[in-house]
Amino acid sequence: MRRRRSLTHTHPWAAGALAAGILVLPLTAPTTPEAAAAPASPTAAPTAASATVFYYTKTKNWTDHHLHYAPDGGSWTTAPGTRMEAACADWVKLTVDLGSAAGLKATFNNGKGVWDNNGGRNYSLGTGNITVKDGVVAHSDPCAGPGGGSGNEATVYYSTQTLGWTTANLHYQPAGGSWTAAPGVGMEAACAGWWKRTVGLGSATSLKAAFNNGNGVWDNNNGSDYTLRSGASTVRNNTVTANAKDPCAAGEPDTEAPTVPAGVRANATGTSVVVSWNAATDDTGVTRYQVTRTGGTRGTTVTDVTSTVLSDTGLEENTAYTYTVKALDAAGNTSAASAPASATTGKKPPAPATGAPLGTDPRKDPIYFVMTARFNDGDSSNNRGGSQHVKSGNAANDDPMFRGDFKGLVERLDYIKALGFSAVWITPVVLNRSDYDFHGYHGYDFYEVDARLESAGATYQDLIDAAHAKGMKIYQDVVYNHSSRWGAKGLFTPTVYGVRDSQWSWLYDEKNAGFEYDGLTVETKSGKSYYNGDLWSTAEPAGNTCLNWGRPTGAKSPEGYTIYNCQWPNPTSGMFPKAYYHNCWIGNWEGEDSRSCWLHDDLADFDTESAPVQNYLIGAYDKYIDMGVDGFRVDTAVHIPRVTWNRRFLPAIQERVTQKFGAEAAKNFFVFGEVAAFVNDKWNRGSVNHSAQFYTWKERKEYSADDARAALEQYDHENGQGTGNQPTSTNAFLNGNTYHAPDHSRFSGMNIIDMRMHMNFGDAHNAFHNGKDSDDSVNDATYNVVYVDSHDYGPNKSSTRYSEGTDAWAENMALMWTFRGIPTLYYGSEIEFQKGQRIDCGPTCPLATTGRAYYGDHLAGSVTASGFGTVASAGGRVATTLAQPLVKHLQRLNLIRRAVPALQTGQYSTEGVSGGMAFKRRYTAGGTDSFALVTVTGSATYTGIPNGTYRDAVTGDTRTVSNGSLSVGAPGKGNLRVYVLDGPGKIGTDGPYLK
Repeated sequence: MRRRRSLTHTHPWAAGALAAGILVLPLTAPTTPEAAAAPASPTAAPTAASATVFYYTKTKNWTDHHLHYAPDGGSWTTAPGTRMEAACADWVKLTVDLGSAAGLKATFNNGKGVWDNNGGRNYSLGTGNITVKDGVVAHSDPCAGPGGGSGNEATVYYSTQTLGWTTANLHYQPAGGSWTAAPGVGMEAACAGWWKRTVGLGSATSLKAAFNNGNGVWDNNNGSDYTLRSGASTVRNNTVTANAKDPCAAGEPDTEAPTVPAGVRANATGTSVVVSWNAATDDTGVTRYQVTRTGGTRGTTVTDVTSTVLSDTGLEENTAYTYTVKALDAAGNTSAASAPASATTGKKPPAPATGAPLGTDPRKDPIYFVMTARFNDGDSSNNRGGSQHVKSGNAANDDPMFRGDFKGLVERLDYIKALGFSAVWITPVVLNRSDYDFHGYHGYDFYEVDARLESAGATYQDLIDAAHAKGMKIYQDVVYNHSSRWGAKGLFTPTVYGVRDSQWSWLYDEKNAGFEYDGLTVETKSGKSYYNGDLWSTAEPAGNTCLNWGRPTGAKSPEGYTIYNCQWPNPTSGMFPKAYYHNCWIGNWEGEDSRSCWLHDDLADFDTESAPVQNYLIGAYDKYIDMGVDGFRVDTAVHIPRVTWNRRFLPAIQERVTQKFGAEAAKNFFVFGEVAAFVNDKWNRGSVNHSAQFYTWKERKEYSADDARAALEQYDHENGQGTGNQPTSTNAFLNGNTYHAPDHSRFSGMNIIDMRMHMNFGDAHNAFHNGKDSDDSVNDATYNVVYVDSHDYGPNKSSTRYSEGTDAWAENMALMWTFRGIPTLYYGSEIEFQKGQRIDCGPTCPLATTGRAYYGDHLAGSVTASGFGTVASAGGRVATTLAQPLVKHLQRLNLIRRAVPALQTGQYSTEGVSGGMAFKRRYTAGGTDSFALVTVTGSATYTGIPNGTYRDAVTGDTRTVSNGSLSVGAPGKGNLRVYVLDGPGKIGTDGPYLK
């Protein structure tokens, strides 16, 4: 399952969790409508039970379907189970005798190793007719006629336009009859946002009804259920319309104008004004806004925007400007102008200092990964503990979550350089907002650097410039997939219902209209830097789309407090507009919904196929490109369709870098994506769309011009092609002993973290063989980022930091620094920092007990690097750190890698090579021809190699080859041999492992 960090929040009634692949959501409706309405219970199953299981085939593109099952309390069938038979168009079925069992556990597969096991949870099915469609279970016969029998009929249309459901079920009771078995019968898609179902009523003329999405989210009319008549009815936003027209039929021309935009605000900074407003509403949807500006010598201007924010730049100094906003829909209907908002500009600010990326081949630069807030504290005045400081146990350790900063990182760049690293990957820098956001992945204002990381003289720009001055690169972690649960400032921020009464005044801070959250500044009334007075409202805000605003849900918090609708950000409540955010919860981590639904309530999922969202993110990250960062590590890359990356975000990065710094800098601007696939096989459970290598390729087919439609078309097309019909490449491989020019013409622009090696680094031998098994399906695996563990997981999805021993670490490093790819180390691993400790447990335990503990205590003192991997001077605790055995090992590995071009940028081959972890590498360009024979830990023999003089970079041993063959004895665990044709000989001095 896709991991996420610090997922818990603090509201006492909403303990969201991810456990065993099950998403537990806060503030859900009653599990069935009967709990509130108390209709007659469904008829009990007979003693001798059976289940007829229908399985939807259209989205799988399988040629065969098997049901693998176990009756409750019984044994599983032998895999792959029993073949299912054709039922009707797009459906197969199988009837199972359950005996006395009341249900069954089930999975499905194609008989060839591709499984649908409900995201690792299996399906829990009951008795009778059961449908399983795209992960959703319902009770109906999809092949039965629409009327369900003779007599009266009711045709029910249900709108999910404000719910974001991807399916809908009708749970009903004809008057005088029994309720269907929950969750009811599946409804059919009628048109955008509408579902339809016709049911037979027999002699009844009405029915009771409720609706659900098949995953436990219900609309039961706030506990009253819906009463519907025979004939056609529509249900939309809790309103029933009897004898209704077909809502999907061609309607009358739209003549209704949107509502007037409210809450228009204008704030000036220097000669720029940011104008924002609340979203307007419309019966068909607002498509754009017109912002009219008056003031200054340029007269009146009108600007069209599609979001609810306008950044107006390049204005006159010390000038008053007034703005009004109108809303327009697709038919051109225009609202009246909003109330005006004014702002006065100040002095034109000096042009900001900018750096330039170093622009060299990223494969030459080993990467050191730091969590900035946990690395080294250079300025204690920006330390912040947040709302969980005491509860987490951090206060007792005097260890605020925001502790490290850019100043501390600048002060210890020489430490990182002394280890031998020339690139630093840092966690996201944008302003975050959450209860536990030190890691940076809860972005709130993507255009602002988090003030808790900066200091006077140590801004983000200062860090970039300081690193470049030392010949070191900065790779910025970036998030395109989601914002914080509080949305994204400048795009959309939700308002939740709140009331400062005797129950809740402790939670909702008193409003302070003059205060703006920046994560650092303490608000005077509350005494908090994590003030929330701007996030809630008792009165329903203008343009609110959250359903049942402020109504009690009927549930209580553990303290007995009343819980209200719209009291917490939620994708299915209507709180987030579809123009910017997806409105559903993830159900299947390897399904299409993993790219179009929320991962967790802390992570509001951007609709990345929406133009306003794309523009917002591209504009934000242009800012950091302009500052001179050297590359982006892309968080949650797999949760955005590849076609969207290839159409929008990756070209935007290339265009901006080219525009600012030239084509060569753009070619070497390093983008590497986290395409998380926590499996040990080459393809992620058979789904190419969720496999890391898939993201390194351009598209090979034209799709719809509409990005959302194109994403679905690509998903279906590529899954239909399967794993055996994906592009392949020889870019990482030698042709015998010969280096060949790589072909990057089909390269997407995104490289990848080597998830397969990461998963198998419990043993270096496994990592090596699994890694090279995947390389033919990566565009160029020599650019793979290779690490053992990180801030999320250890090998094989371990939740603890690597603890297999110093010798094993040395062996892993020896492989990483000589095999293809870019070696990467998580901060502190050079001294086995926090080995065996749980990597992350959110706010439920002190950070000091986790793999994200503060590292600065090990860096106290002074250090000056004389080069990459060499120390000029060191004193204090940091000198002790630099004397550790893995540090010495790491320094020498970096010296050797830098001296042998083949180990940095070379292709490799195992042809003619025997040995456990043995290979040959070569790089040829211009006047450089570097050829190296490598064996890690064990012995090796190389045949068919060029004749000549080979010198070992570890021992200095010299061999003359005249018959094309060279044999090397086993150097021992963690040690290696690197015989270089016409090489320089021994590099560095013997250490605890390299000797």
